[in-house]
Amino acid sequence: MILYKLRCSGDHLFEAWFKDSVTYDEQAASGAIACPDCGDTAVAKAPMAPRIARARGDGVRVPADGAAAGGEAGGGETSAGSGAGPNAAMSARTFAHARSAEMRKALAELRRKVEETCDYVGPEFAEEARKIHYGETDERNIYGEATDDEAEELADEGIKVGRIPWLPRTDS
Repeated sequence: MILYKLRCSGDHLFEAWFKDSVTYDEQAASGAIACPDCGDTAVAKAPMAPRIARARGDGVRVPADGAAAGGEAGGGETSAGSGAGPNAAMSARTFAHARSAEMRKALAELRRKVEETCDYVGPEFAEEARKIHYGETDERNIYGEATDDEAEELADEGIKVGRIPWLPRTDS
């Protein structure tokens, strides 16, 4: 197995494992490798530092990060007896990265839509939601921050709110 640091045309860096360099070349040429951030399949190898192995006390060579040499790489690999080789594992991992990129894209679009159509009330969200609910201020769409306790209190009062996983901006 070989680990490459890759860069997409959107300048996102990520890592991926391959059976060998030929497998990487084939998958890169066919567009089977997707950036986990944006889903872009135009990827290339990025410069990376070499991983220098050191010897343990028992003479076994171990990479500098402590992983056993010759062992399976982190999650997603298939076992030797499963009938699927490293290429199938890479395909599954590529699919997972593509799905992750789709989710990130959908959440970014949701954030854009919320920011475009709602008023930001910051840490005063719970209080402002109460004012709207009880008719003390004009009804409008709002967003902001609330603690877990504040969100629970709003729910107890029958005030419907939703929580959105808020991804940080990547263009700043």
